[in-house]
Amino acid sequence: MPRLVSLWLPNWPAERLLRARRSAPAGPPPEPFVLVRTSGNRQEVAAASQQALHLGVRPGEPLARVRARLPGLHAEPHDAAADAEALERLGHWLRQRMSPLVALDLPDGLFLEAEGASHLFGGEARMLDGLVARLGRAGLSARAALADTAGAAHALARFGPAATLVVPPHAQPEALAPLPVAALRLPPEDTAGLVRLGIASIGDLLALPRASLGRRFGLDLLRRLDQALGRAGEPLAFLPHPEPLAATLRLAEPVSHAEALHALIDRLVPLLCQKLAQRGQGARRLDLLFQRLDGSVAAVRAGTAAPSREVAHLSRLLHLLVEGVDPGFGIEAATLACPLAAPLPPEQRGADMAPGMAETVDRLAARLGEGAVFRLAPRAAAFPESSVARASPLAPVAGGWPAHLPRPTRLVEPPERVEAIAMLPDRPPALFVWRGRRHRVRAADGPERMHGEWWTGTAGEGAVRDYFLVEDEEGTRFWLFRRGDGEDPATGDFSWHLHGLFGG
Repeated sequence: MPRLVSLWLPNWPAERLLRARRSAPAGPPPEPFVLVRTSGNRQEVAAASQQALHLGVRPGEPLARVRARLPGLHAEPHDAAADAEALERLGHWLRQRMSPLVALDLPDGLFLEAEGASHLFGGEARMLDGLVARLGRAGLSARAALADTAGAAHALARFGPAATLVVPPHAQPEALAPLPVAALRLPPEDTAGLVRLGIASIGDLLALPRASLGRRFGLDLLRRLDQALGRAGEPLAFLPHPEPLAATLRLAEPVSHAEALHALIDRLVPLLCQKLAQRGQGARRLDLLFQRLDGSVAAVRAGTAAPSREVAHLSRLLHLLVEGVDPGFGIEAATLACPLAAPLPPEQRGADMAPGMAETVDRLAARLGEGAVFRLAPRAAAFPESSVARASPLAPVAGGWPAHLPRPTRLVEPPERVEAIAMLPDRPPALFVWRGRRHRVRAADGPERMHGEWWTGTAGEGAVRDYFLVEDEEGTRFWLFRRGDGEDPATGDFSWHLHGLFGG
């Protein structure tokens, strides 16, 4: 019997809207807010934000009654179609990371097949805890239960005593007995009828004769009960696996010369780009696989700095990389796969136009290696040598470069120790010796004090540097600093270091 996880997102509509509007120009809706649906001739609350829930708003309440209590409440129409679409996207995300079999449980849940997947996460309990914690970090409230049946997992996720719960195999009756009859996914009128008769829990149902239950409440009650206990099957419509983005050519005769490999590229790339265009995507990574006669595979991987499906550009990249492929005794088949793609608008630049920045970056990376092409980006750091980081060549810069006092055109990394003569606590050096040469200071500016990264809690958090811009008698300008504030030895040993040069 398979093991199934029921994942419930109790506040999915409101939290989904907050996530969708987080980066929108209009921003998230003002708090507190509710999502409203039309039921008959009235408007009622479909979902509410956490702040609205804390104020006593409950789904199903008439909007007029809620606004009478909370006049400043913000209301927006509930978009059930957007919720379902986003839930399916979440299902595909979980299918890639948690389990290959994921099914929708509309309107606010998912089923995951845990058999064969839980051991990858350290067991069933750790799998559920990690799943709920990860969704929580993403701003989504979640509860999860794991059992032998979809019905039992669904009931325990919504009515169980804990946010995560694992039912041992074949222990459904004991786990379900304390739960209310509403956990069986019955129509509201059946649930109300059972409660009126004093049948409040599933355990009360199990104690009654089966025949009388069927006569009084119909076969739907017995079906739901049997599905939860594992006596009857419950088919699940698992999300389909998308067709892999790949194109394959099988050859009637093996080939081994370089011209044939280049010809294979020219035939494969248009086939793959056609599939990318149908999905509205562009390639970020390409794997070219040559199947040799002896069963081995020669592989070439290319990456792109930005999504692309331009035939000429992708072909150029692969032509650059295929030179080193060893065909062995011959190539009998070739496959071009795209393991990583990203959305790309329909507008696509023609192949005959001059290559742009992304294409230039890709060609450089193909020749020099992916790690050899990068850009410099500002990094929040206390000291200058840590204030620059490598970034992807086309990555947007988060914020601008900080505005500082004049900085040297060349940093000495690591800073070199010098012998200097200066008066404490805050006077610039009058003379210093660097690399065996004496420099007498004619003019100086400073100090500019920099403190260690106190927020990191590292050993250097109390470090202090006082920087001086100095000019010697020959007109050469240097950037020097002294460790310590000149008063407390704990801030530094008062040694002097040269950290940069101005000009040549």
